[in-house]
Amino acid sequence: MLRKYIQGSLAATLLFTAQAQAASYGENLEGFAYPWPLQHSDFTSQQQTLRMGYMDIKPQNANGQTVVLLHGKNFCAATWEGTIRALSEKGYRVVAPDQIGFCTSTKPKSYQYSFQQLAENTHRLLETLGVERAIVMGHSTGGMLATRYALMYPEQTEKLVMVNPIGLEDWKAKGVPWRSVDEWYKRELKTSAESIKAYEQKTYYMGRWKPEYDKWVDMLAGMNNGPGKANVAWNSALIYDMIATQPVVYEFPHLKVPTTLFIGTGDTTAPGSDTAPDAVKKAVGNYQELGKAAAKAIPNATLIEFDGMGHAPQMEAPEKFHALLLEALAK
Repeated sequence: MLRKYIQGSLAATLLFTAQAQAASYGENLEGFAYPWPLQHSDFTSQQQTLRMGYMDIKPQNANGQTVVLLHGKNFCAATWEGTIRALSEKGYRVVAPDQIGFCTSTKPKSYQYSFQQLAENTHRLLETLGVERAIVMGHSTGGMLATRYALMYPEQTEKLVMVNPIGLEDWKAKGVPWRSVDEWYKRELKTSAESIKAYEQKTYYMGRWKPEYDKWVDMLAGMNNGPGKANVAWNSALIYDMIATQPVVYEFPHLKVPTTLFIGTGDTTAPGSDTAPDAVKKAVGNYQELGKAAAKAIPNATLIEFDGMGHAPQMEAPEKFHALLLEALAK
């Protein structure tokens, strides 16, 4: 009986400690350590001053090329850690920003979110850093942003790389119900470490989990449940509305830069589909088919598939992924 009490008390203490640690992260991820020095760029957008967090990693033996890494909705610049290391070791300069509304960057009280606006913000940052031309690489929602960037700035985009990008289909056109910003906001206010992990394990990692994923759950939970919780949730709601209502799939044929798609074929990510009828749920998020369709629609595209892997092959199989990435970039 005493043993059960001690075990129960220990579990409760550990849970409390984890929650307390998560709660210490502010709305701009204050308190969470990034793997390289975090820098900031201040600029004016939509009549307000905003601050964009970013990492700029310059290699010891530069090869003259720069890779810009664009994170996903449930990710941050920091989650590119393994990819940054792999690229830097091969001489690539790496710029990894946190987009406005995400992670270490400003969460405005009001902002007209669009992929065009985020692309312009990114382009402005690169101009500030003296980067005239770059390989643009986006994961998840970052894939939609990378597509928009390449469409807007083809002369400044050397290559386009997308890793399990969302936006390979138009969910609304396929029957996923529209959800108001207020409804998204109520949903986001309920975000917890448990809900984040459950969703990612099921949707991103095919039911599998590695201990190294826990710190990324803690990162998101700490920001979503910290002192600025309401503002984080509100910006998240605005961003989800952008994702749901601004498809890029119809413009794939207009891309003019060499493109490589890295696709975990087991991925089932389809934002907003949790409220869809069963028939619609089954019809969306099929990356086994979506990757092939996107590669066919995009001129001069190469498709590299990771059979049976989920939404983040760069995290599931980093050695294999980075070897293939470096090979693709060298061509």
